[in-house]
Amino acid sequence: QVQLVESGGGLVQPGGSLRLSCVASGFTFSSNSMTWVRQAPGKGLEWVSAISTSGDSTSYAASVKGRFTISRENAKNTLYLQMNSLKPEDTAVYYCVTGSSTTWRRGVSGQGTQVTVSS
Repeated sequence: QVQLVESGGGLVQPGGSLRLSCVASGFTFSSNSMTWVRQAPGKGLEWVSAISTSGDSTSYAASVKGRFTISRENAKNTLYLQMNSLKPEDTAVYYCVTGSSTTWRRGVSGQGTQVTVSS
């Protein structure tokens, strides 16, 4: 079955960096666009970033553009999210999801990884 396992979250000070990873199994990872979404405390899901199957096309929410970088290693069935210049408002549970920026709501997600940005 489809399985996505996120890791790399934690507590970081404002201005710091984290790199999230998502290891996929149970499906052909290289044939699927992939997405990162997040959910802040008390809020709904927010789309963060998406990447095409080959990785040559990426897109970002305005709130993270210029600070976050999405990438993938198809040989390792792994999706990444490099997060720099983190802000307190980036605090959320981050999920990787199968699908593109327009189809992720019908996709499968992992269990999520908590990112907390606080001094």
